[in-house]
Amino acid sequence: MEDDRLKEMLYQVRLGAISVEEALEYLRVLPYEQVGHYALLDHHRTIRRGFPEVVLGQGKTPDQVVNIVKRLSERSDRVLVTRVSVEMGEKVSSEVPGMQYLELPKLLVLDHRKDEVKKPGVLVATAGTADVPVAEEAAVTAELMGNQVERLFDVGVAGLHRLLDRLPQVQKARVIVVVAGMDGALPSVVGGLVAVPVIAVPTSVGYGASFHGVAALLTMLNSCSNGVAVVNIDNGFGGGYLAGLINLQE
Repeated sequence: MEDDRLKEMLYQVRLGAISVEEALEYLRVLPYEQVGHYALLDHHRTIRRGFPEVVLGQGKTPDQVVNIVKRLSERSDRVLVTRVSVEMGEKVSSEVPGMQYLELPKLLVLDHRKDEVKKPGVLVATAGTADVPVAEEAAVTAELMGNQVERLFDVGVAGLHRLLDRLPQVQKARVIVVVAGMDGALPSVVGGLVAVPVIAVPTSVGYGASFHGVAALLTMLNSCSNGVAVVNIDNGFGGGYLAGLINLQE
């Protein structure tokens, strides 16, 4: 929404409907807003990055998130809050019109866009079913950015034929997010089969020696496949955001 406003303002300057001075006055307004004593909202992030500021729900109170989301929604057509508990999700979604709580990926999503044509090209794959919550965080993030996302779940290396059976689908993607815990081997396998970027997301799924995702993280960082990048443990948002940026490039 902020990006649309800026484009409209510049168009009006070109037509002579508003003066250069009026446009400058608009741009002189602080690009951020203070909410209470706990937040400075970056309203110009859409202009700089193409996507609004994303809110981390973890560590905030439900009331703080309600206030932040209400202010963001006045300046943007999309709002995303990550790491949201059920209690917080129920409260915020009940107080902010149009806000939806997605319990599996623990996300709050507000999307006022209409009839947007999403760009195909993003594939999100998981090694196991237990990795799906992190994968859904990635998928929903990429979708909210304007990408069409395909999902391919439970195709880990313990049964590699499941992945190979879907190889044509995998090789059609423009960027792939691979989410895996335990030994974290799936991104290397996928990376060796495709000619596009692979974003590896380690999860904290696994038994003791997985060290809550550290083992998968180290495996991915040591991948022998070229073109594999790695985000932090359980950071589905980061993987989905990066995939979205890559796919939206011309």
